[in-house]
Amino acid sequence: MGRPYVFITRQLPDDVVAPLCDKYHVNMWPHEDIAVPRDVLLEEASKAEALITMLSDRIDEELLKQSPKLRVVANVAVGYDNIDVEAAKTYGVIVCNTPDVLTETTADLTFALLLATARRLIEAAEFVKEGKWKSWSPLLLAGTDVHHKTIGIVGMGKIGQAVAHRAKGFHMRVLYYNRSRNIEAEKTLDATYCSFDELLMRSDFVVCLAPLTNETYQLFNRAAFAKMKSSAIFINAGRGAIVDEEALYDALIHRRIAGAGLDVFAQEPIRSDHPLLQLPNVVALPHIGSATKETRYAMMHVCCRNVMAVLEGKEPYTPVR
Repeated sequence: MGRPYVFITRQLPDDVVAPLCDKYHVNMWPHEDIAVPRDVLLEEASKAEALITMLSDRIDEELLKQSPKLRVVANVAVGYDNIDVEAAKTYGVIVCNTPDVLTETTADLTFALLLATARRLIEAAEFVKEGKWKSWSPLLLAGTDVHHKTIGIVGMGKIGQAVAHRAKGFHMRVLYYNRSRNIEAEKTLDATYCSFDELLMRSDFVVCLAPLTNETYQLFNRAAFAKMKSSAIFINAGRGAIVDEEALYDALIHRRIAGAGLDVFAQEPIRSDHPLLQLPNVVALPHIGSATKETRYAMMHVCCRNVMAVLEGKEPYTPVR
């Protein structure tokens, strides 16, 4: 029998995939910054026993049905809304993700995005670079304080708790909304559970860290933004489709809320001419929540370990249940 075939949908560093190459027949899509075309993905999956995938790769019933050898899909992400997990179970395919290793890194980025939006850092940096800084003035690029304000976290999982921990260092009051109460977070972080509507009405900063599900799809809609303070700032480091972007745009241009910091979008990459990107009170980032060298390497290594475990008949390290 030939060695098991593993297909990787983006180019990963050679040293990361070396352990796989020692044991299996490994093929990688030869681009880091270009997604594998659908037809290529379908063809490769039909031959593969293992896939290492990205959030941009749709692993649905069509793919699973025509991939009879496939045993494991290892997603280089903690989220897995790109994968039909129920269909995978039907076809006997194990799905794995990369929890824990990106928690602190993503929390760092989320809080940095909050600070950058509140203090207008991107605007200020460009102001200097463009030669517009002529003199000091009392309200030049004045933003809003973060310390001693109220942060409302939607999605109090591990990343949400890590963001709350950072907020406590700024003496912020922490509110949270989750599908279930997190008693541990309430005890250790002095976080207060409340309804979604109450969180919107009371928070100075509303931070979305929820996973994308049928229940959270466009959770942040016109009604939600209408409940927020006119001085509030919205931060999304969860999933883009949780937000109705047209409703967000309207809330921003009509000053129903003060600003937004966005690391994720409904369609990625977002078009450069998208209306949200034309607004000065929007800080937009290219989905870099976990983008440090240390964390991305750790995520890749977890995926490789999961693949090797399954192909060797062992329990995977981080299966999606």
